[in-house]
Amino acid sequence: MWKNRAHGEESPYIPLGPFKLRLPFVHYKFEWPDYVQGLLMCAVDLAAIPLMIELLGMPFEVALAVVLLNGVLYLTHHLFGDPVVPGWITPAIPLIMAYVSTFPEGVDRVHALVAFQLTLGLLSILLGITGLAGKVVSFVPPAIKSGIILGAGLAAVISVFEVGGRFEQFPWTISIAVGIAFYIIFSKHFNQLKNSSSMWGFIGKLGIFPIIILAVIVGPLFGEAPWPNIEWGLINPDFGTLWSEYTVFGVGFPSLMLFLQAIPTVLAAYIVLFGDVLQSKALISEADEVRRDEKIDYNENRAHLIFGGRNSIMSILGPDITMAGPLWAAMQVVVIERFKEGKKAMHSLFGGSGSFRWGTNTGLLLMPIVSLVQPILGIALALTLLIQGYVSVRVGILEARSHRDLGIAGIIGAVLATKGATWAFAVGVLLTLLIYGKRFFKGENDEIFTKDMKEDKRIS
Repeated sequence: MWKNRAHGEESPYIPLGPFKLRLPFVHYKFEWPDYVQGLLMCAVDLAAIPLMIELLGMPFEVALAVVLLNGVLYLTHHLFGDPVVPGWITPAIPLIMAYVSTFPEGVDRVHALVAFQLTLGLLSILLGITGLAGKVVSFVPPAIKSGIILGAGLAAVISVFEVGGRFEQFPWTISIAVGIAFYIIFSKHFNQLKNSSSMWGFIGKLGIFPIIILAVIVGPLFGEAPWPNIEWGLINPDFGTLWSEYTVFGVGFPSLMLFLQAIPTVLAAYIVLFGDVLQSKALISEADEVRRDEKIDYNENRAHLIFGGRNSIMSILGPDITMAGPLWAAMQVVVIERFKEGKKAMHSLFGGSGSFRWGTNTGLLLMPIVSLVQPILGIALALTLLIQGYVSVRVGILEARSHRDLGIAGIIGAVLATKGATWAFAVGVLLTLLIYGKRFFKGENDEIFTKDMKEDKRIS
């Protein structure tokens, strides 16, 4: 059926209410280059394991079962009509880590995580069903929105460099890996290299995978990690222990009070999450302008239903610190850039995003890949958090509309990173009321980011 798509039309699908079911080989062409890249990039999904070991006391095989469940649910996005490469809610991870750490390790902490993830999932589903997705965040004053996103970025960086943090465990490896990663991802000079050479272009398209392989080598050379012990065969996830000791089936359902306690941090996580929704829409619109042969239907309400459903399911079957997010930004960019090259390079965006996630799921099953990266999963997580910290601080500051917004945002961000989301919201609401009064929701716009440009024009 995928061969019969007329120019300018959507890829074929089976209508299912708000969803559009597309099956590989039937409704979209399977894209082998994206599948192979997914096989390798599953290493990033595995970086969630150290978090679950550290915060929940999970054995490796139990955490692996959670990652595998999450991987299966990643497929639901493209299968049900959402043309993205989904991932974690990465900017919110430090907020969630700080929140669950306030509860004693064991059943109490598991209950707190279940309540948090289920609340976030149900909120997202509610917004998707009612069509309010996108409108809720517009009611949040820019100063508070800026402060929450900025605080998430600060918390990500602090979690790596705090006393006893991952930087103290892997100082040389993190320094080298992060330095090269920032050069490859954010440097103007490397961007010029990518355009001048196919070899550098290929490295750029691999995202952070080359950095992970570099860490596998650098870590042992500096004595900060053992050399990998490559094992063969398939993985052996421990679903039995997961369901008996870390889910509602074994520890019971959380109390109503835990759901109420989670609300402030859930709202903070949602504000950060919605930034990924906006980014998804922007990236797909950009691709739509280049590829006129395929109409891409991106719907925020449908996306909310899918990642809301993922969070709700995971809260019951395998509570996860990283949460179920709407976008893996780095890989979405890689897939879309190849899609832009034309129909011969990638027949459909659903084929690229779907094939990539089929690849990561295959890679998660293979013990050689899992055992290769197991020694440096803490480094991979630190790398992910620092890259996300960079992006969140940049995006958070740009959410501000005035000097006053920036001042309020700075206070909110610092409070959030040190005292948590409840305090941050309280401080943000109080400061915004004191400074803006009746203009609480609107604030002001003094064109803080365009003043210099206008002055330069006047001078010239």
